[in-house]
Formats: sequence, C-alpha cells, structure tokens
Amino acid sequence: MRVLICSLCLLLSVAAQAADSLLITLHGDPAPGALLRAEVVPGTQVWLGDTPLRVSPAGQVPFGFGRDAEGEAVLRLKRGAREEQVRLPLSPREWNIQRIEGVPQRTVDPPPPEVLARIREETAQVRKARDTDSRLDFFAGDFIWPLTGRISGVYGSQRVYNGVPGSPHLGLDIAAPTGTPVVAPASGVVTLVHDDMFYSGGTLIIDHGYGVSTTFIHLSEMLVQAGDEVTQGQAVARVGATGRATGPHLDWRINWFQERLDPTTVVGPMPSR
Repeated sequence: MRVLICSLCLLLSVAAQAADSLLITLHGDPAPGALLRAEVVPGTQVWLGDTPLRVSPAGQVPFGFGRDAEGEAVLRLKRGAREEQVRLPLSPREWNIQRIEGVPQRTVDPPPPEVLARIREETAQVRKARDTDSRLDFFAGDFIWPLTGRISGVYGSQRVYNGVPGSPHLGLDIAAPTGTPVVAPASGVVTLVHDDMFYSGGTLIIDHGYGVSTTFIHLSEMLVQAGDEVTQGQAVARVGATGRATGPHLDWRINWFQERLDPTTVVGPMPSR
C-alpha cells in the first residue's frame, strides 16, 4: 500500500509539473478514511466539491474522507483566471467485524440520564477540540508512530461489545503495557486533556494545524497540559486501560475537523521493536 501511495504521489507530481498545473503534489491514496495533503501553487483557492478549503501561505492544504465515503471526489482549484478540476476516484475498502467480550457492562447498556448528561458534555469538549482551525503547519510534515507494539484493532472495523453491536471503530489500537510512553506523532499544541471520560477514559488531543489533529485515549497518565506546545517524538502520556477497554492499549486517532480518519494513511510500516 505504501508503494502504491508513493507511486500515486509521484505520478500526480509529474503530471502536474508536465501540464503546469496548479496542483503540484498530492500526498496520500484517495480512499475512505484517508487524510490527503495537497501542495498547490501559492495563492490558489481550493474546494473539495463545493466545500472551500483553507490553504496555507506555502500552498499546503489538508483534507480527508470519512469511513463511509464512496464514489468520486472532485478537487477544484482557481488562481486568477485559471481554473482546474482534479478527479479523485475513491478506492473501496473492506472492514473487519470484531466481537469483544468482557468490557464493563455499564459502557454497553444504555446510560441512565445522569450519565447521558456527562457523555454529552464530554462529547462537546471533544468536538470543540477537533474544531480547532489554527495556522499551525505541522500537518504537512511526516508523522511517526506514537509507540510500537502489536496492532490489536484497526480503523473501520465494526465492533460487537458483549454481544451488542456498537459504532464502527474509528481508531487504531496498539497493545502495550500500562505505563508505556506515548509520543507526539507530529509537533503541535495540546487542545484537550481529560483524565477520565466515560467511554475513552484518559483522553488527549493535539492540534497540528488547519483542522488536522490526533487523539489518544484509554491513557493512564498525562505528561502535558492543555495549551502546551509539543514537538514530534516528545512523550505526552502513558498507555492505560481506562474507559471502555479490556486491557492496556493505545487507541490512536487522526481527525480532519469532525471527520475521523485512519492513522495508517499518514505513517509508514510499524517500526521494529
């Protein structure tokens, strides 16, 4: 897959340069769950379909496709009198079904009213953090894995908790002992730190700019505070089993505003331990 992505980027880059296109490069494979990062001629306006995208002064612009996206997307570019369209057929993906037993039943049963109020308040905090639209440009660089370990859950899978179907899993699970350090996959600013959310337990969100953020959940300990600037590779938290979890692991997520995407679309293979 990584070879395919690199090949696609190279072909698009060569084609763009040959045609003197406003699109210089496109990093990523157009598919459900993918984060893509385009580089355009500075000063170019960009739309994804009819949605305007904000472009950095250097011409960098991120965008993504949710798990259920399908068909073909159109990237529209305009600079002065020049207008272009880039068609992006989305490669279909298949999703796994996982059955998970032994999670706390309180996190599976419909919550009582007082717990529902808590969940709604926590969800609002997370949405606010993911809505951050800063001028940081760390999204444009390479991302690294926040830790190494066995991948125990993949993005897009449908989970059945204690026999009850749940929402699709929108993160990547990495099994590791409690207390294992979690590092920032890219530089950014911490926008949310919460020690104990109902479903996600210890929760941390880092903003990388232009709507791109990363989320880490089920943490046992936080090593940073909201508002802290962090650098790529800096330890920011420790693995835990808080919230709806059956054992210690990191649930790592990447977001483009409210679209929750697949972290594997921005990193290479898992490093050897």
